[in-house]
Amino acid sequence: MFETPRMDAVILRDFGPAENLELAQAPDPVPGPGQVLVDAVAHGVHLVDTRLRAGEAGPLPLPRLPAIPGREVAGTVSAVGPGVAPSWIGTAVVAHVGPRPDGGGYARKVAVDEERLHRVPAGPDGATMEPADAIAMIGTGRMAVYTLDIASISAADVVVVTAAAGGLGTLFVQEALRAGARVLALAGGESKLGALRAVTAGTDRIALVDYSAEGWEETARAALSSLDATDGATLVLDGVGGSLGTAATRLLGGRGVLVVHGWASGGPNAFATNAAGAGTGAPEVEVRYAVGPDAPPMSDQRPYQERALAKAASGEWRVLTHRVPFAEAARAHRELEERRTTGKVVLV
Repeated sequence: MFETPRMDAVILRDFGPAENLELAQAPDPVPGPGQVLVDAVAHGVHLVDTRLRAGEAGPLPLPRLPAIPGREVAGTVSAVGPGVAPSWIGTAVVAHVGPRPDGGGYARKVAVDEERLHRVPAGPDGATMEPADAIAMIGTGRMAVYTLDIASISAADVVVVTAAAGGLGTLFVQEALRAGARVLALAGGESKLGALRAVTAGTDRIALVDYSAEGWEETARAALSSLDATDGATLVLDGVGGSLGTAATRLLGGRGVLVVHGWASGGPNAFATNAAGAGTGAPEVEVRYAVGPDAPPMSDQRPYQERALAKAASGEWRVLTHRVPFAEAARAHRELEERRTTGKVVLV
């Protein structure tokens, strides 16, 4: 008898802490009609993955257990299913497998619909883009392009970015600078500020503030003055929410725009819930949503993915990734939950 081929995979058998992610063997998937088999070497990790692992339904329902988490993969096509051209075999690809709670992305072999594949482009140096960088663009980069369309940054803006050293934040900062805007980047800790300095070297239109330091709000207002923005900011890009996001929004001038693209703290920005203290000197805020029921529809993700890949391939965006060995998926989840990551988190 032939034994079923088996691969390394990260399996969740019970909801709970990060330690519940187990490196184990699982049967190789078989590509079905319209699918290819990707031998994956990079696997995207998202904050949603940590919530689902903990047993918290949100934008996605909880998976049936046991499950292999993850929805973003990059690697090489090794086989094709019925109806798929054999010419795909040997091609370097990246894909988001879709809005599935058990996407199977934390596995060394993943069956992916052909329509979701992107060929990994060449990077600025002419060599094929690194799989981890391509992963960052297919999910996080896609969301960055979509959010930036909603924000519509101009050279006249003074932009505050919360979690500026994160996967989205680093892209927001770079794009705001490319638009000619002035930027106040908020990040927690010297290592994250150092990463931002590296990615934004050569411009004097940015100020960096450590929001984990005591009195950071006063420091931030002084930083705005150093940017010739004594009247305050005009736009806040907030994916943290809670007290930090609310405090960052108070850095707006008399009126301004708040773009909400998440609430990593677990609670909303008070300005997004009309609970920020109207009539008490708080700025007048126009709230725009990139997440939630009030966000404009993203009926087709592919154009946003293509635009993000093109920005990285051209060198317009420098991609920062936080890479963790595949066998240490639990560590990746812990570091992401504890906000100890810089850039997009990727298992390699």
